[in-house]
Amino acid sequence: MRLAVLQFTHETVTFLPNDTTRDDFVYPGSPATGAALLATDPKGYMGGFVQVAQEYVGVELVGITSPLWPRTGTASGWITADAYAHFLGRMAEELRARGPFDGVYLALHGAMAVRGVPRPEADIARQVRAAVGEGAILVGTFDLHGNEDAAFLDHADMAFAVKYFPHYDGHLQGQRAARMLVRAVRGEFRPAHRTFKVPILSPTVVQWTGAAPWSDLVQRALVWEAREPDVYVNVYFGFPWGDAPDAGMTVQAITNDDPALAERVARDVADFAWRRRRALLEATRIHTIADGVRLARAAVAEGAAPVVLADHSDRSGRATWLLREILRQGLTRTLVATVASPDIAAAGTFAAGDPFDAPVGGGGDPSAGDPVRIAGTVLRVVEAPEPGVAGSGGGGTWICVAFGAGNVLVLSPQLAQIVEPDELWRLGLEPADFDIVAIKSRVHFRRGFDDGGYARTILLVEPPEPFLGTVRLDHLAYAHMRAADFFPYGDPPGPAPSGP
Repeated sequence: MRLAVLQFTHETVTFLPNDTTRDDFVYPGSPATGAALLATDPKGYMGGFVQVAQEYVGVELVGITSPLWPRTGTASGWITADAYAHFLGRMAEELRARGPFDGVYLALHGAMAVRGVPRPEADIARQVRAAVGEGAILVGTFDLHGNEDAAFLDHADMAFAVKYFPHYDGHLQGQRAARMLVRAVRGEFRPAHRTFKVPILSPTVVQWTGAAPWSDLVQRALVWEAREPDVYVNVYFGFPWGDAPDAGMTVQAITNDDPALAERVARDVADFAWRRRRALLEATRIHTIADGVRLARAAVAEGAAPVVLADHSDRSGRATWLLREILRQGLTRTLVATVASPDIAAAGTFAAGDPFDAPVGGGGDPSAGDPVRIAGTVLRVVEAPEPGVAGSGGGGTWICVAFGAGNVLVLSPQLAQIVEPDELWRLGLEPADFDIVAIKSRVHFRRGFDDGGYARTILLVEPPEPFLGTVRLDHLAYAHMRAADFFPYGDPPGPAPSGP
């Protein structure tokens, strides 16, 4: 059994001004091919898929040359038509040259946005199908933030999305994809599926599955998977910062040759989400930045530290609103990690002990605000942190600057979502030195700061202006969809089938 393995992933913020180009996908290690591709993301989708696929005797995995995440991470806008056509064309050509294949695994995301391509993941499946033929089985894995409808399964056979946010189960879904791909190739599983669109448009910051009602929605899907053999349920929460025609929530059920059961399950989970729609959107409290900083100070005074101040709305990494307010209110013993300042990071002129006096952050788009001048002392300079150090930004030069009364600012080359406190301590910082940690994250940080037991107080903040990362999604300039077609911005009729 020969199985091709591909990856093409991106979570595209279409409102950012910087397009994602071909060059952004090219750096040491990317594109990856062969064994190098199979070794990527060992704790995630790819690692789970490879682990289980290799447990079967006689299964050969062929790593097709694939781009990894772009160097700009999630702080980048539309993928250019050139970049998309180049990499997908290269993959399709290699599939034809190295075939035939019995099956194909596609490591995708679901919120990719490409200029001129309305549904990129579905188009990837279409072009892969054309390259490998109708006899091969195609399976994909997805982030739950996919903007998906039934189109992907018009060309592929199965899809498996993570159920938790933070995304704890990527490895499990990769394992599932491998197991089901082998079964389908053997003829033991004949996929039947049904998809429902649920007209709910929600900001990602409210989608934390560690508490009700989002945990209830996940549990509804898990119960169906437990009670009915060979039932698999995907709930795509949606990604509202991707201006896509298939935005909003999607529920999908896959069964073994039982379309009626797939209909029943998908409809039930979609209806459940619709009944809880108001609770889903009101699950998380968001403070203004000024109120959040004031509440952080009060929490420290009351002995409720460590405090996490999470600016969920910063999509570029450059935003200075929170830093500016920390200065205005005179917070002390505060770690700000990070403010993206690529020009400073690229200059490479700083060393530990140097005085620092320069404007940081800001610019690029209005949501970043203006640069803020910071005067202090360089604590340390870290070159090209290893993956897992200092968040998802990785690479480049990172500068830690001491300023004010016990405060430290971490400057990064690009947006970094700090997920685990240890990512900061491995930069050489000491946990005992800080009462407050100010980060740029929506939900991912809960993995280490909340579920890991670090924070006693968590405050989510955003500026009062409805910038591109706001929870007030009706302020975004959508061109390929309308906020009014979704709850809570309009009065849509409820869940409806997607596809035939």
